[in-house]
Amino acid sequence: GTVFEWAKGNIVPPPNDFCRLSLFSKEGFRRCTASVRVLNDKFKLSKKSRRSQFHECHLGFAIVGAPVLVNGEYDGMLYVEGFSRQEVSPREAEQLKVKIAELNPGTTDLERALERMLRHGESDVEKICDLLEFGANEIGVFEADQAKREEVTVPQDTAERYRFENIVGRSGPMLDVFKVLERVCNSESTVLVNGESGTGKELVARAIHYNGLRKTKPFVVQNCSAFNDNLLESALFGHTKGSFTGAIRDKKGLFELADGGTFFLDEVGDMSPALQVKLLRVLQEGTFTPVGGNATKQVDVRVIAATHKDLGEMVKKGEFREDLYYRINVIRLEVPPLRNRRDDLPILIDHFLRKHRREGQKARGLSSETMQLLAQYHWPGNIRELENEIERLLVLGGDLELIPAELVSNRIRDAVGASGSGTALPSGAAPFTRPPVSPMAKLNDAVESLERDLIGQGLARTKGNKSRLARELGISRSNLILKIQKYALDAGSEDVDEVETRS
Repeated sequence: GTVFEWAKGNIVPPPNDFCRLSLFSKEGFRRCTASVRVLNDKFKLSKKSRRSQFHECHLGFAIVGAPVLVNGEYDGMLYVEGFSRQEVSPREAEQLKVKIAELNPGTTDLERALERMLRHGESDVEKICDLLEFGANEIGVFEADQAKREEVTVPQDTAERYRFENIVGRSGPMLDVFKVLERVCNSESTVLVNGESGTGKELVARAIHYNGLRKTKPFVVQNCSAFNDNLLESALFGHTKGSFTGAIRDKKGLFELADGGTFFLDEVGDMSPALQVKLLRVLQEGTFTPVGGNATKQVDVRVIAATHKDLGEMVKKGEFREDLYYRINVIRLEVPPLRNRRDDLPILIDHFLRKHRREGQKARGLSSETMQLLAQYHWPGNIRELENEIERLLVLGGDLELIPAELVSNRIRDAVGASGSGTALPSGAAPFTRPPVSPMAKLNDAVESLERDLIGQGLARTKGNKSRLARELGISRSNLILKIQKYALDAGSEDVDEVETRS
């Protein structure tokens, strides 16, 4: 195995004779490189996952690797290749010989190569995965350590990025979140952030840190579901040299790296009972003992925990320690799912359109039909799913001025169609949550009430820019002005129609 350095293209030949024979030919080297590239691309797509993955090379041998993450970003992989996970049948052996003969004509002594070929069973493969994940984590932590300073100076742009007003949202549920943030930032209390996956719990935690008293100190993140128990314990509390196989040096844990700052423990509900005890000790006494160590270490760390689970129910079932629950649940902050803050959908879409727009793309927005479709979707993946969808739409329809509904993902179109609400909103309606209309109301009155609300909120959102609002609603500017006058919505508003800047 070797650390894969994709920028340099380094591949260390494994002891497998067939692999060596393949690498000795130009075409074989190309195929081997392509096989390793596939595993590398898998890790790039999986982003922040720390789990091992498999791939079969062009000869049918296994490649297993673990991603190296430095400060949460993928930076390469540690991998082992050139072994079989099952017995090679006589037919497969003959096919292997034919492949090598095509790459290296005249090659002899392939029988000896077959005899020397490595095979690892499931138990061996599990050990290899554990070792690779451990080694990859060690490399990532070491590289992160090199970049850290005992005193961290936060760049101004980083602090600005996590100011409350830069968290996108104006709906009632989000205003409630901001009110809690204002109170907790300058305190030292432990915070429990509850919310579904993809709602932005880490963004909220960063906002608490960078607007608080510890903003010039480290902000450290660890997902408790990313590792098995042993690796997580080592990651959190560090270990001493010789404490287990592979521990070739002392290693600081993340709690020690976060000393003086904030530690964000994501998915704390996935932590094992044994680690819950150690975490409770840190929270109560500020002390811990590294794996394999005797000396107690003291740290001053503010903990922000997050989970999508109901810890109260887990306590009742005996799955989470009651004393730890009350210790981390000092201040509870609920991040609402996107389906409960639909008033934020237009400004979130606009935010992501600006964020992911690339040079040369002409798209200035979504068509009214596209907006209606997105408004009716349930968004189980929340903000993360919305951002991915907008980025996808920009890639597919960036050369169009208005991105049509035909480009929306099939899963969204199918879900909206299955719900029977595909034509629930009138043409041009923006995606806002509306109070139910009385069944006794006349149709014309109901339509006018909806129209008045849409235009009024649109004027507030666009700050009086009638040209932009007309485009969003799919009507002409002159027609919009007539409706504004009809509903007496123009009082005190300026006719702001300057050319919008493109970002």
